[in-house]
Amino acid sequence: MYRILAKERLNETITRMRVEAPRVARKAGPGQFIILRIDEDGERIPLTIAAKDPVEGSVTIIFQKAGATTARLDTLEAGDSLQDFVGPLGKESEFGDIAGKRVAVIGGGLGIAIAYPQAMALSEHGAKVDMIVGFRNKSLEILTDELAGKCERVVVMTDDGSNGRKGFVTDGLKELLDSGAKYDRVIAIGPLPMMRAVAEMTRPIAIPTVVSMNSIMIDGTGMCGGCRLTVDGEVRFACVDGPEFDGHKVDFAEAMQRGRMYKDEEKTSMERHACRLTGGARA
Repeated sequence: MYRILAKERLNETITRMRVEAPRVARKAGPGQFIILRIDEDGERIPLTIAAKDPVEGSVTIIFQKAGATTARLDTLEAGDSLQDFVGPLGKESEFGDIAGKRVAVIGGGLGIAIAYPQAMALSEHGAKVDMIVGFRNKSLEILTDELAGKCERVVVMTDDGSNGRKGFVTDGLKELLDSGAKYDRVIAIGPLPMMRAVAEMTRPIAIPTVVSMNSIMIDGTGMCGGCRLTVDGEVRFACVDGPEFDGHKVDFAEAMQRGRMYKDEEKTSMERHACRLTGGARA
């Protein structure tokens, strides 16, 4: 069992948890993820490792209440335990000789929870990091103060302009590029349409662009095929070959079509979860 050490709600839908998992904490690197299960009857869900503390033996995860399992996970408190907490899974981010180079890290919505450890690791490797994050509105902003301490610039965009900067993350990137910013690499993490838009923006100006394909994962070993995608015309599996890939080579149209396959199941699962919480009949 894996004990929850701390829990903090970052906003009305997003929660940060610190979990006691010493072996995972010793091995985890940027870009990697865990798969957890709340109890023996629970489903397996992947979550990116947001932070680790090998001394304390803890791993931090950030999740959004987007389905039945994450809604149930959000009901747990410090002192409760998880049945499984498996990792680190996936390939660790490959930064190469990044010291002194300028990188734009872009996070959309909950993607900032994955972009955050990337920005932290890049800064520790000596890179000059500009962070661009986007939210639907100001009330949903998370981690911006923490990022400001590690990044040279933090640009926060909101869909409705409630924070004073209306637009998408692509608008923020264009603004920086138009002002003369030169990037050696762009890392985009968030919804598939956003990552595709960033990749299409950087393609004609030949900026290497990395995207994180955190798709449906079940076993984390590549055997189930749930995270299958096409990269440069070849089949890859996000859980073992990624989750990071060259954004200019990912078949986003195929990935988005596969993502839509599970919408009805997710809706049904949430409806059943809501019924149990309110004491209604089991669907």
